[in-house]
Amino acid sequence: MTTNDSAQTTPKAPAKDPWDLPDVSGLVVGVLGGTGPQGKGLAYRFARAGQKVILGSRAAERARAAADELGLGIEGADNAECARRSDVVIVAVPWDGHGATLEALREDLAGKLVIDCVNPLGFDKKGAYALKPEEGSAAEQAAALLPDSRVTAAFHHLSAVLLADPEVEEIDTDVMVLGESRADTDLVQALAARVPGMRGVFAGRLRNAHQVESLVANLISTNRRYKAHAGLRVTDV
Repeated sequence: MTTNDSAQTTPKAPAKDPWDLPDVSGLVVGVLGGTGPQGKGLAYRFARAGQKVILGSRAAERARAAADELGLGIEGADNAECARRSDVVIVAVPWDGHGATLEALREDLAGKLVIDCVNPLGFDKKGAYALKPEEGSAAEQAAALLPDSRVTAAFHHLSAVLLADPEVEEIDTDVMVLGESRADTDLVQALAARVPGMRGVFAGRLRNAHQVESLVANLISTNRRYKAHAGLRVTDV
């Protein structure tokens, strides 16, 4: 008797647990725009959680001064050196310099996992409002400018004030994580989870980044009204 191999079925592998995340404790985290409030705050939290962190700035002297101020073993370097020496690079530069900065660092960021947290916003007498880049979002602009990098988007909705406050033990918030590769978004979620109180939640592909970036304008309005540092929590996940 012969066996008909085509009639045999292969059991399906069990679905991967979405909270089964990789160990990222050994990754070096670089922060471009590390001398600004958001960049410094993120650098402080990750270094406090035990990550090796390098601050990047256009001027190496400014980066080193900011790193010395924060302590925790954080190093400072110019943006190019920061990009080259890091495994994961967070982009926290001002929106006005976003495109030019990334274009200049294309080769240095090749092969790197890039996390864009830039929010394209405008301000007028009515308050903050969202801008829509030609590419659709800051994250999509980053992906277009960095074809040899693995671009994700996360860390948009965090209060720089809370991040930098040493008296705040936990950052009570979820982080919306977007990207094209589950392996990459898992890494970003795992990195977010290194900070006590913080949780990374997958929120779709980069084409959905605009509304995540835009929501910061709403949070600014909320914070002004209630004199708060509001973040986000996603329910039922």
